[in-house]
Amino acid sequence: MLDNYIGGKWVKPANGEYLDDVNPATNQVIAKIPRSGSEDIDAAAKAAKEAFKTWGKTSFEERAVYLEKLAAAIERRLEAFAALESADTGKPLKLAQTLDIPRACSNLRFFAGAIRHDFVEAHHMHDALNYSFRTPIGVAGLITPWNLPLYLLTWKVAPALAMGNTIVMKPSEVTPLTAHALVEMCDEIGLPAGVVNLVSGYGATAGSALVAHPDIHLVSFTGGTVTGRHVAATAASMFKKLSLELGGKNATVVFADADFDAALTGAFRASFSNQGQICLCGSRVFVEESLYDKFVKALVEKTKTELKCGDPKTSNFGSLSSHVHREKIEYYVKLAREEGGEILCGGKRPDSLPAPFNEGAFYEPTIIAGLPPSSRVSREEIFGPVITIHPFRSEEEVVREINSTTYGLAGSVWTTNLQRAHRVSRAWETGMVWVNCWLHRDLRVPFGGVKESGVGREGGRHSLEFYSDIKNICVHHGPSPY
Repeated sequence: MLDNYIGGKWVKPANGEYLDDVNPATNQVIAKIPRSGSEDIDAAAKAAKEAFKTWGKTSFEERAVYLEKLAAAIERRLEAFAALESADTGKPLKLAQTLDIPRACSNLRFFAGAIRHDFVEAHHMHDALNYSFRTPIGVAGLITPWNLPLYLLTWKVAPALAMGNTIVMKPSEVTPLTAHALVEMCDEIGLPAGVVNLVSGYGATAGSALVAHPDIHLVSFTGGTVTGRHVAATAASMFKKLSLELGGKNATVVFADADFDAALTGAFRASFSNQGQICLCGSRVFVEESLYDKFVKALVEKTKTELKCGDPKTSNFGSLSSHVHREKIEYYVKLAREEGGEILCGGKRPDSLPAPFNEGAFYEPTIIAGLPPSSRVSREEIFGPVITIHPFRSEEEVVREINSTTYGLAGSVWTTNLQRAHRVSRAWETGMVWVNCWLHRDLRVPFGGVKESGVGREGGRHSLEFYSDIKNICVHHGPSPY
């Protein structure tokens, strides 16, 4: 049984109620977590507010050292963290070992370096010097999703702490284990009490209370667009600083002149990495007409051959995050059939998995052809191992289609014509475009979307700016102007 972490202590929820944390690959309960409410959020916010009085005055170097100690503490327990992440999410253990946990450590180390090398501007006047510096905002409310629990939590925790803020975090109630393990490491390295606080529970109760609390000065939210709209409405009315990384319906565009093998591998990875449960996955694949048949045949064969559902400890394709999420996936595949789509592979639960995995939330990787880009399945976010694939005839046509959704988070384009790559990338209504690659991440670059995919940018200096206020000071050095 897990508890909240408030003011440097493990604390039971005020209402005494707990939720089941279920391993989605086996449908077995693996932990109990607090079903927290507004009282718990209030206690955490007060603890963070009190801790800010001291933490907000610490030096950049002191904060950087804590971040590095935290990264090292996680790294020493990489296998244990990976096992927790795999059990909580159903993802392959190898993926957690090679991506999720190492990236969490990289996030912490990156922002430790970023604050050491940050700079601000100075502006000279004939009789004065203007210089700027960053100040912490106060208490940051961090709300994170279930697909990349530790990876995305450290993406927020690291810059928030680096800039001198204290934290109240609410991880997804579906995948809470590595957030609790992270807090244990904060305690182990001696991070002052109240600097990091953890409250578990449902978004409708604990999450809403966090966003609405008057002592929470900043909110960073990663999650669905519908929830993000409610977060924005509450935070905006209270003039809180806000960053929203929301949904996506990203496209992969393959021109006939692309490096075939590279484009095939890139589209395959973008389609099904983490069971398609990454906000940056390319769930719409557009292939130039002359290459379409060859590409579709190769992608279907690669998917059937290389991805096998099974025990996350040994397989390369794990379960979905929950049975409820699988029901959503199944709804959209049924809708695809009704809309006239052809299921080229997948489209069902896997056959004959051994116990206990026969009770898990597994679903086969699914490729659907024959749907128009305007269909619901091709335009609405599914967030799972389901892609639609479409032919196109011209650059103008594909640009029109990739811009036809209400989302605009990311995408990739595959072509050896770099002039075309630049044209398509610039015309694409999205926050990020990869050319001849996918998910090739530099932590310095801006991260975020447009339209219904989010508000604001994080990453590198953008994160430092978001998690701080910048103040200008004008020092007059000439004759008195008065």
